[in-house]
Amino acid sequence: MLIGNRRFLLPAGMMVVALVATAMGIAWGAGAPSVQPQTADSNGQPYTIEYYYKTKWGHADEFLALFKKNHLPVLRKEMELGRILRVTMTAPRYHATEDGRWDYRVTIVFKNAAIANDNFDSSTLTKQIYPDQDTFKKEEQRRFEILEAHSDVPVREVELDAH
Repeated sequence: MLIGNRRFLLPAGMMVVALVATAMGIAWGAGAPSVQPQTADSNGQPYTIEYYYKTKWGHADEFLALFKKNHLPVLRKEMELGRILRVTMTAPRYHATEDGRWDYRVTIVFKNAAIANDNFDSSTLTKQIYPDQDTFKKEEQRRFEILEAHSDVPVREVELDAH
């Protein structure tokens, strides 16, 4: 499924849930990190997206190693550039039902919504960080081969004490 410039790979039956969750700006799973409130028109405010990764059984550690080796350094470069304010990763302590299972949730807080959705081309960064582009591309391909599902969910904090 493609929404805007983001691709969502979802298991059957999750499409409607994903559309509703995306439209409402709520996260799948519990424990969304505390961030500043944001709305669709929050000019200049931090903008948070949670990325959920569901790996094929037995491949979670391999995915994590490839993520840390090939993707995290690119995200850290974007932090140095000021595009990203914070990157965190969480994993559930226990497993869920197969329909709702995810192995890693990466939360990225972008400087603002415009930056989060500006179609930034990270290829210049990856070429600087990884001069051996053949190995980099092969490992990134493997990282996505071992995924069963991946979704990107913009989230916002809901003020519970407001009247």
